[in-house]
Amino acid sequence: MKLLVLDGNSIINRAFYGIKMLTTKDGRYTNAIYGFMNIFYKLKDEINPDCVAIAFDLKAPTFRHKIYNQYKAGRKPMPTELAEQMPVLKELLVALGYKIIELEGFEADDILGTLSAKGKNSDECYIATGDRDSLQLVNEKVKVLLASTKMGRPETNVYDIDRVKKEYGVLPPQLIDVKALQGDSSDNIPGVAGIGKKTAEDLISKFGTIKNIYDNIDTLDIKDSIKQKLMTDRDSAFMSYELGTINKEVPIETNYNFYKPFESDKNEAVKILRSLEMYRLIDKLSLDSIISPNDEQKTEKAKKLQIKNDFIEFSKNLKKSYFLCSITKENFDYIYFSNDECICSVDVKDETQLDRFIEILKNDQIEKYTYNIKPLFSYALRNGFEVENVKMDMLLAAYILNPSAKDYTVEKLAQEYGVYFDTENSAAIAGVLIPLSLKLVTGLEERNQIELLETIEIPLAEVLASMENAGVKVDKEGIERFGSDLGNKIAELQNQIYELAGVQFNINSPKQLGEVLFVKLQIPSKKKTKSGYSTNADVLESLADEYEIVNYILKYRTYTKLKSTYCDGLLKQISDDSRIHTSFNQTETRTGRISSTEPNLQNIPVRTELGKEMRKFFIADNGKTFV
Repeated sequence: MKLLVLDGNSIINRAFYGIKMLTTKDGRYTNAIYGFMNIFYKLKDEINPDCVAIAFDLKAPTFRHKIYNQYKAGRKPMPTELAEQMPVLKELLVALGYKIIELEGFEADDILGTLSAKGKNSDECYIATGDRDSLQLVNEKVKVLLASTKMGRPETNVYDIDRVKKEYGVLPPQLIDVKALQGDSSDNIPGVAGIGKKTAEDLISKFGTIKNIYDNIDTLDIKDSIKQKLMTDRDSAFMSYELGTINKEVPIETNYNFYKPFESDKNEAVKILRSLEMYRLIDKLSLDSIISPNDEQKTEKAKKLQIKNDFIEFSKNLKKSYFLCSITKENFDYIYFSNDECICSVDVKDETQLDRFIEILKNDQIEKYTYNIKPLFSYALRNGFEVENVKMDMLLAAYILNPSAKDYTVEKLAQEYGVYFDTENSAAIAGVLIPLSLKLVTGLEERNQIELLETIEIPLAEVLASMENAGVKVDKEGIERFGSDLGNKIAELQNQIYELAGVQFNINSPKQLGEVLFVKLQIPSKKKTKSGYSTNADVLESLADEYEIVNYILKYRTYTKLKSTYCDGLLKQISDDSRIHTSFNQTETRTGRISSTEPNLQNIPVRTELGKEMRKFFIADNGKTFV
């Protein structure tokens, strides 16, 4: 049986301080929960446990406070932003089927210690924590997974007996003796005044335990100054030993079977995750199709919307049009309209129905409510008409309300705003148009942002569509000549590198490059990875002034990237009109800045002379200025 037991307080603390503040639209903090769940599921994937227990501290004093009333004195209280996330995390974990263990008078460490000590011979225990105190528990059956968050990503270091001994010079149980001497400022454990980490580790490495040291202090080979410190704080050392020892006899259930995940309350889990706006986690846990009981009525309504095909009849007397459409080049893939009673599918191969759709788009008396209006603006501009009276673009509205979101698909917005649809029917997604639009309008009205949508974002979408249609003119022949020149420079550099190396090899292979530089040529390596020597830009730049071959390699990399990405890559993107038609993204950045893709015209180098050369190939038509 394999048990994964988590130090809940320690991991959520690591997550809270390791991840920037995240909030829901209504201002509730979520960064600690988000980080905890990332760490938790990464650990689960790595360990694949049969059982899971999650231990938390309680506010009540523990047995250690009775031994020493200054235990953990001076520690700052938990930040309010973290404290408000704790109960929500516990509710979520329980809803997902995991056991939470907490007991007055004991710390989470003691629960970890008890569970780690009570396994049967065939059991394995993995302790996940961000606190090194638990390293004392490591043995043949127990490993500690020291969890942390670095740059928003969960990291884990696995500690077994060998790693503890290598890092500290002592066996895991002896770490208690080390702490008894050096103390622990974070827990306000006093230890022996004047003895630090290195001295404590040296003493325990040589003499085993503080009991052995004090029992034989007169005969042991210890400096007089250190001996005096030990004698002065003898009582403090033994008290610190008691404070630092994890209790392995906490009165909790210790049969690992008890901690097998139970049947989760999927409805409750989805409800919590939706309220936290953690839609990716809903997907990861395959909960995206779960509907909570309170939403059944809405769901049934969505399912009962019939799909009709008589668009001409449907569109008579239309005042508000709610529709979804998809356009590939000059053709519509699908068009779905919706009202309170049905979904109507437009036959995109029927010219009469398509003409009627375009009549509706042109009609300034009919309000338009849709999703992602820009492709439709683009289609209209190419075909010589304008889309009139656009009141709602759900993509843009959602972006205004939550510019830091990663996903604005209709499905995700439906989840986020509590609008449900029949996922088995592709046309049924149109059934969310009216309720989703109403919710987005309400959100915009509450924040006085309707005008922002209607007078800035929607008109901007039309401007961007016109820019995409117009494209950027380029000097194709100039790019081809530049690419050819770069090819010659690359070949010349390649020969110079081979000559200095004394061997031909694949310069683009980090492994082969590392072997040539750091083994064959004996250049001092700066960093080594699991797969060999690091040859990243930082490493090579630090060596370039001293080693000519490294300087050539950096130039080779610059030229090959320019050629492949900015010459060969751009040439593939040039249309028959000698222009590049990039896509401008209006909802990509949280600051509101526009970005571009296919190709990314904002990513052409400007700092190097060669990069500046590339920019000369973007030109204006005769009599026009390129801004």
